[in-house]
Amino acid sequence: MQNKGIVRIFAILFGLVCVYQLSYTYMTYTKEKEAEVYAQQKYNDNVKDYSKLRESAEKFYLDSIGKEEIFAGITYNDAKDKELNKGLDLKGGINVILQISVKDILSGLANKSKDPSFNQALLAADEAQKDSQNTYIEDFFTAFEKIPDAQLASPDIFANKNLSDDITYNMSNEEVKPILRKKIDESVTSAFEVLRKRIDKFGVTQPNIQRLGESGRILVELPGAKDIERVKTLVTSTAQLEFWDVYKSEEIFSFLFAANNLLKEQVEKAETTKTAGEEKEEVTIDSTVVDTTVVDSLKTDADSAIENLLEDAEDSTAIEEQVNPLFDLIAGQGRQGGPIIVSVEKKNAEQFMAYLKDPKVRALLPVEQRYAKFAWGKPVKDSEFLDLYAIKGNRDNEPELSGGVITDARQDYNQLGVVTVSMQMDGKGAKKWEEMTGKAFSQRSQIAIVLDDVVYSAPGVTTGAISGGRSEITGDFTIEEGQDLANVLRAGKLPASADIIQSEVVGPSLGQEAIDSGIMSFAIALVLILIWMIFYYGKAGIFADIALVVNILFIFGVLAGLKAVLTLPGIAGIVLTIGMSVDANVLIFERIKEELAKGKSQVDAIKDGFSNALSSILDANITTGLTGLILLLIGTGPIKGFATTLLIGILTSLFTAIFVTRLFIDGYGKNGKELAFSTGATKNLFKNVNIDFLKKRKMAYVISGIIILAGLGSLFTQGLDQGVDFVGGRTYTVRFAKDVVPTTIEKDLVAVFGSAQAKTLGANNQLKITTKYKVDETGEEIDKEISNKLYTALQPHLTDGLTYDEFVNGDEDKQVGVMSSMKVGPTIADDIKKAAFWSVLGSLIVVFLYILLRFRRWQFSLGAVSAVFHDVLVVLGIFSLTYKFMPFNMEIDQAFIAAILTVIGYSLNDTVVVFDRIREFLHEHTGWPLDKNVNGALNSTLSRTLNTSLTTLLVLVAIFIFAVPLRGFMFSLIIGVIVGTYSSLFIATPIMYDTVRKVGLKIKEPNTADDEKTKAKEKAHA
Repeated sequence: MQNKGIVRIFAILFGLVCVYQLSYTYMTYTKEKEAEVYAQQKYNDNVKDYSKLRESAEKFYLDSIGKEEIFAGITYNDAKDKELNKGLDLKGGINVILQISVKDILSGLANKSKDPSFNQALLAADEAQKDSQNTYIEDFFTAFEKIPDAQLASPDIFANKNLSDDITYNMSNEEVKPILRKKIDESVTSAFEVLRKRIDKFGVTQPNIQRLGESGRILVELPGAKDIERVKTLVTSTAQLEFWDVYKSEEIFSFLFAANNLLKEQVEKAETTKTAGEEKEEVTIDSTVVDTTVVDSLKTDADSAIENLLEDAEDSTAIEEQVNPLFDLIAGQGRQGGPIIVSVEKKNAEQFMAYLKDPKVRALLPVEQRYAKFAWGKPVKDSEFLDLYAIKGNRDNEPELSGGVITDARQDYNQLGVVTVSMQMDGKGAKKWEEMTGKAFSQRSQIAIVLDDVVYSAPGVTTGAISGGRSEITGDFTIEEGQDLANVLRAGKLPASADIIQSEVVGPSLGQEAIDSGIMSFAIALVLILIWMIFYYGKAGIFADIALVVNILFIFGVLAGLKAVLTLPGIAGIVLTIGMSVDANVLIFERIKEELAKGKSQVDAIKDGFSNALSSILDANITTGLTGLILLLIGTGPIKGFATTLLIGILTSLFTAIFVTRLFIDGYGKNGKELAFSTGATKNLFKNVNIDFLKKRKMAYVISGIIILAGLGSLFTQGLDQGVDFVGGRTYTVRFAKDVVPTTIEKDLVAVFGSAQAKTLGANNQLKITTKYKVDETGEEIDKEISNKLYTALQPHLTDGLTYDEFVNGDEDKQVGVMSSMKVGPTIADDIKKAAFWSVLGSLIVVFLYILLRFRRWQFSLGAVSAVFHDVLVVLGIFSLTYKFMPFNMEIDQAFIAAILTVIGYSLNDTVVVFDRIREFLHEHTGWPLDKNVNGALNSTLSRTLNTSLTTLLVLVAIFIFAVPLRGFMFSLIIGVIVGTYSSLFIATPIMYDTVRKVGLKIKEPNTADDEKTKAKEKAHA
């Protein structure tokens, strides 16, 4: 190998970079472990709701040390931003796909038109969407075109006053279409921006939000989110854009002073009472001072917040440190005459607002300010502080002006080049805006622009009342912030509902169990592989093991550097990659052994062994990589994670096998040391094997035919157990305090839902419950209705005293209840099913073309693709025949499609290696008959075939045993590896052989340049 120095330096530097990337994960892990220990010491298992209290204590601890240096200037907050991301199945949380209603957007653009043609087209588009792969707008256009003489630019539809600048009545339908597409895209972008702002405000780490193509769908992933109902409300409620008058800072500050004194008295009194062992005294509220409606709505939350504060005050020292409960949280006071009351650190904002919402505190507001509302300002990038505003509310809590009046908004610049946002209102809004700005100008006050209870800007009016409805907002914006605000303001004009069409919720306990099972399977599989390689190849196996460990470091380092998300299928992908990466070393070592058997020196044998194995290694990994690439393009969520790790693993495996292993082997032998590539137990294995595979092909055809026919018969009669991914519905993983009988519970569920399934998932106290009840209906109310019905149906089997909230959110203390859930609407289920079909078909076409290009004969492509079809049919048939009685989940879902594509890749990997050797034999032995060359190639690769299959099976069996949620997935892969090994020997090669014989084709003409090179090489070594 040339340029060893460069390869060595690159490998070392790459390894150091990977260690550096993973160091952030290590730092984060150590600090979070410290936080966990701190929380456990503070609240033992005997405390009520100890899990929630521990969670709060952990958060407090991490917030307190967030800016402390850990190493070389790196803080916990820095490390947290750069750690290896964990997916929902490892961390818990929620993953939803939202469908922004394009129908609502179109209706809004048409001013809720009653035109028959318009509404007929909407209804037709609704119907078409049930099984269409087009976007809603395209189906709408198709339906509209079918209506005679229907014009999009009709004054009753889109040629209205709101769109008068863009659409005129004399435009053709083809001219209107791109305008509508642009308007819809802008509206979806607006909805995306609103969701992004809300998610940023929600406060989870490493959130992910992205648009999915042009369909109006938005993916939202919130790892670690535990308040599921709050998340659902957050992502589905429509944007609330409002304009309010605000108080000046000096008008409110005296109230804050009085509030601080009251809170101080309450804390001191409660501490005194607590010390004396007396019951806390209830403080009565004078209902004449503050409106009773406000008190009632705030009392529960506020009292709870104060009680939590008192519980945390464990000793008098803590009380002394917080002399002024409210003022101690204030980091700065607003400017006199301005709208900012005070500034507070972000970490203290929730507690500060809880104080202000306390009914006892609100009772201190003067009568004329009793409807005041407090709101935080827009978070400023790289700032740790939030500004507090006091809004002039009213009894009805209705703003003077709402966002529905805005017809347009865009980012602009003023005369000084400062970023601004200009907006235009309709006639009604313009009139009201003139009144508000005139009043603000005369009183030298400000108007707050509030979106989702966050003050984006509170500008003053300096030029008098603003007429015409066009105005300009300034607020120290960057260009991006100005564009974002303009998008958000436009959302007020075109509100569109957001329905959850797919959701997955995973409880944190289930996530931790997934991590534990994943690590266990990973460790056991790794140990098995390391031991096997040493057992089979001796010292050479040790070098291969070192390369394998380096490969694992590279995989995790690249994942961390790319900020990829590690999921449980991702761990499976890594472990599978470990098993498959051994294949490259096995190929190399087997070729070296062959060269040594020819009498070559060790140096020449190593050189030729690596050279001869390279073609097979590249072909095998490229075909596997092609299937992984297709999976990456069409997959979502965990499936994409599986494909990502598989592709990264293939690339790093190639590098470590070809270069790192070579460095160690060459380094060992440079001083003349002899390196054995076998041990005493394996030295003569597969030596002089001479099996006539082609002679047994007819028997193989019969056996395969019987298996496939049985499978097809089962597929046509009882089908497959299709999961909610493909048919739609809701599924829940429910854990009980004791073992349960699935059939008994299923009867109770059927009585409530009409149709439901219950299957054991892992342990006997855990079930996977599936129902299609109201699968066509969406909305938070429907979700709550089904959750209530589920709770009612399972009531006889649940722990006594388990409340509905504890059941739905999974009781962390008792480890019972709903541990995870998933919902898939019928529309997206149809899309997933079709995408799965095209992914499998696409991978077959791509691989057929690659093999045709690589081997230049269609017979090779036909043999390979036939073997793949054979393997897929066998796997499907076995699943159909056995899913009713297997003790683990065998649903056909997206994970199963990932397994099928992996089987395709593995089968092709094996087949291509065999075909590569057949091609080599044909070049070397031009005088041999075809059957002798084929049998010789099959026998010479048998050691490699069985070795690779065995190591891969060891890995898969380890995952199957320890990773309970992945057993169905692993079972399909185990079948695939066994069948794939069989088909490369008895299906792919015989079909290629029979096809060549039938057409009387010569695979390779004698005396070609390749043959001459081969003969020259043999002569040189003789």
